[in-house]
Amino acid sequence: MKTTFSILVFFLLILQSNAQQQITLEACYQLVSENYPLVKQRALLDNKNALELDALDTAKLPQLNFDAEAWYQSDVTQIPIPNSGVEPPNNDQYRATLSVNQLIYHGGSIDASSKVKSAQLKTQQKQLEVSLYQLKQRINQLYFSILLSNESFNLLQAKQTQLESKLKEVKSGIAYGTILPLSDKVIEAELLRIKQQFSDISNNKKVLIETLSALIGASLNPSTVFQESNISTSLTPTVQRPELELFQLKREEIESQELLIQKENIPQLLGFASGGIGNPGLNMLDNTFEPFYIVGIKLNWNVFDWNANKKKRESLMINKDIVDNETEIFQLNTNIELNQYQTEIDKISEHITIDSEIINLRRDVLLATESQLRHGVITSSTYITELTNLYEAENMLITHNIQLELAKANYNITQGQ
Repeated sequence: MKTTFSILVFFLLILQSNAQQQITLEACYQLVSENYPLVKQRALLDNKNALELDALDTAKLPQLNFDAEAWYQSDVTQIPIPNSGVEPPNNDQYRATLSVNQLIYHGGSIDASSKVKSAQLKTQQKQLEVSLYQLKQRINQLYFSILLSNESFNLLQAKQTQLESKLKEVKSGIAYGTILPLSDKVIEAELLRIKQQFSDISNNKKVLIETLSALIGASLNPSTVFQESNISTSLTPTVQRPELELFQLKREEIESQELLIQKENIPQLLGFASGGIGNPGLNMLDNTFEPFYIVGIKLNWNVFDWNANKKKRESLMINKDIVDNETEIFQLNTNIELNQYQTEIDKISEHITIDSEIINLRRDVLLATESQLRHGVITSSTYITELTNLYEAENMLITHNIQLELAKANYNITQGQ
């Protein structure tokens, strides 16, 4: 039993080690939203906002101030009564005080400031989301370029296989005298050119995979299987982009700033206490160090600010109009992009239909050419020309198919799906 179990585990480990890594387009979207370096700013913004809110709340706590002074006066108060027995204050005087101020009533200005900070955080976080969302089109371009490289590689392999098979026939025909000598050299030269094309495709694919890997923060390699995506689109003008939510959050931030400005001119009530030691103290006629204290209440009210508050509110209204204008421009540009992608999707779909017809015709021509080559009617160069024509037609078809999927993916990203 133990031996059987060990063998089973061994084979499972082999299968696991030989299993190829697979990835999808949707997985790339998810990975970039989790691993792109910009994501780190989410936590940084949260921490920054928490510190700013804590700093605002400290205004509700007692504020302590310590002051120490020493000065020399050129003149002091004199009592104009001869022989009064009251000595005037010293010209050198000293004072050290500890003051406490407690905000009693602030009209909700601190809470309004906190709402502004919270609104700013939401805007900043949404801006991060927008930036990450906009990376999806880069991912589309890379992902579908990799798929195109794979399809081109497979098609080139099929051409190579067909040429290698034809090379054997040609060499046999040369040996029996039915095909002109040196015809095999033309095919061998074409096989060498295919080898160069394999190298170009592989190197280009390697660069694409390395770029995508760095973008999504995941380890990918040339052996990774990139799943083909069968993308469907909803060809409607409805736009659900995160940018629209960002514009709405900007409006809400402006509204919170407006509320804060409205509270700037509300009276503030403070209680205060101050105690210390001075020479003289509160009794100016006592030339010794004496302790003292003062307790009171204070009202601060900016009665007239030369319409500064009104102008700030008017400025905010202009900012709101600017945001509305940005929203309008964004919707206009997005609709233009959607129309362009729709036109591109229709155009490529039409090309694909024509590509299929061209391939069928090219195959018929190639079949006739193969028969002519076998009977020595044409040279191998003519055959290779027709084979290349078929290859290019098939390559154009797979290119258009990939371009169609890319256009659909970009349409969905532009639409916000």
